[in-house]
Amino acid sequence: MMGVYISTLFTNLDKKEKLFTTMAYLPKATVQASIGGIALSAGLGVGSLILSVAVLSILITAPLGGILIDLTYKKLLTKVA
Repeated sequence: MMGVYISTLFTNLDKKEKLFTTMAYLPKATVQASIGGIALSAGLGVGSLILSVAVLSILITAPLGGILIDLTYKKLLTKVA
């Protein structure tokens, strides 16, 4: 989330939009899934542990991010015609 916020520092987004952007990136599971799969397919001894942690992080961040987006979009975003 910190990286997303830093990447929006020099944009035209206001504070509320920047905050929403950081929350919107929370439920992304592509990195977790790819890291877990690579470690397992490489035959690492801890591959199954890495995959388990990746799946667990997906199960936590995806619903949490979705809930945060649903609860905050009306308060943090403004509709532009």
